[in-house]
Amino acid sequence: MKYIVTLNGKNYEVDVTETEEAIVTNISDAAAAPAMPVAAAAPAPVQSAPAAPVITGNGTQIKSPMPGSILKVNASQGQTVKEGDVLFILEAMKMENEIVASASGTVSQVLVTKGQTVETDAVLAVIG
Repeated sequence: MKYIVTLNGKNYEVDVTETEEAIVTNISDAAAAPAMPVAAAAPAPVQSAPAAPVITGNGTQIKSPMPGSILKVNASQGQTVKEGDVLFILEAMKMENEIVASASGTVSQVLVTKGQTVETDAVLAVIG
């Protein structure tokens, strides 16, 4: 079978012999040969970044000190916490880091879920 292959803007005629494996038997310039139509691949769908959560609670924001992945969420909306309570476990660089409450109060908003990836300074929760 003969194919026209375009590589770096130049057409090549390629002879292929089919057996159990395809074997290229001849390659030559195909400047004068008409190019065979090639079906265009559908473009990959573009995934947009998830929208940043909307912070609705007023109070102390608990932020991620580094990028990582949330392994555990110990806080829930409406929960009363004391300063120093462990609210989240954040995995970063294969280490588990405790994210603690920097103030006492009631959790007014939890903005992350288990398994979610966060960036540095991402707001994880709000304590009102």
